[in-house]
This record gives sequence, structure tokens and C-alpha cells, in this order.
Amino acid sequence: MFRISKDTPAHYLTCVTKDRLPVFRTAVLKDLVCGALDEARRSAKFLLFAYVVMPDHLHAITGSTLKPSKVLQYINGITGRRVIGYLKDNGYGTSLAKLRHQDRGRKHVYSLWDHHANAKALTHEDVFIQKVNYLHRNPVRAGLVEHAEDYRWSSIRCWLRKPREDEPLLVDLDQIVWRKRD
Repeated sequence: MFRISKDTPAHYLTCVTKDRLPVFRTAVLKDLVCGALDEARRSAKFLLFAYVVMPDHLHAITGSTLKPSKVLQYINGITGRRVIGYLKDNGYGTSLAKLRHQDRGRKHVYSLWDHHANAKALTHEDVFIQKVNYLHRNPVRAGLVEHAEDYRWSSIRCWLRKPREDEPLLVDLDQIVWRKRD
């Protein structure tokens, strides 16, 4: 169980693709990112409370005893490997060329993510809810859908307690211990 507080903050994470390239334009790639995000959650044993996958970035709200940088390492590493592997396996040479980076003495040739990920501690429930609402409205603000619940790659339907049978990724809402309201 997870209680949002100064001692156990949730974290609002933002990961942006290299050069803000709209890598996640297709349903296949967004589904792949959802699967990789779930794999990262299971591997690092963090809780996922909310998420949205946009064409050039993703937002997630997590809970963990791990440092946010470690959670981001799992998310970026697993999603990066899965997406770059998909692009390689399916002949997306032009897209891969855009993700190529200068040799930094590492074995990696491509970078999916910008290396300036953002993590903000959420220590109060009201700020937590504001961030949940913000990320769920992101597809509407971007003009991708008219209603937030129509965007498939977001946790909005879980929050509305109306998940689809084929929901791409479920979240850990049942793990949050909310303060009692007067």
C-alpha cells in the first residue's frame, strides 16, 4: 500500500524522445511502449498510478522506494530497447537514422530518449490529482481526441473505473491509501 506524503512521495515523470521526434505515431509503437512500461514496472517493482503515451513523450506517475532516477533508468532502458529493436526488425532505417547519436565510447548507436528526463516529487494528494488530470487531458490539448477517455494509451479509463477489456496497461490505483476526508 502507498500513502502520498512528504516521506513517501509519488513521482511525476516525463520522458521526451530525442529531438522531440514523434516516434510513437502508430498504435503498434504506442502499444509496444505500454508493454515495455509494464515490463519496467515489474522489473523494478515500482507502482504505476497514471500514464499517457504521446507521439513524442510520455508521462507517468509512480510510487517506489527506489530513487526516481533509478525508476527512469528502468523505463528509459526497457522502452528504448523495445522500440529500437522494433524499428530495426521492421526496416525503419530512416527513423533509426534520426535516433542515431554521436559515438560516446559506448556500445549503443541509437538513443530513443532525450537525456534530460524530468522527475517531480508529489507530496500532497491535491497536487497528485492535479498531475493525474493534467496528463489525462494531454491528448485533448494536443488535438488527438475530443474526449480524454477516447485516447487508448492513457490510464484515464482506469481512473474512471471503466477499463476496456483490451486496456493496453492497467495501473495500481488499488495500492493508494487516501487520507480520510472530512
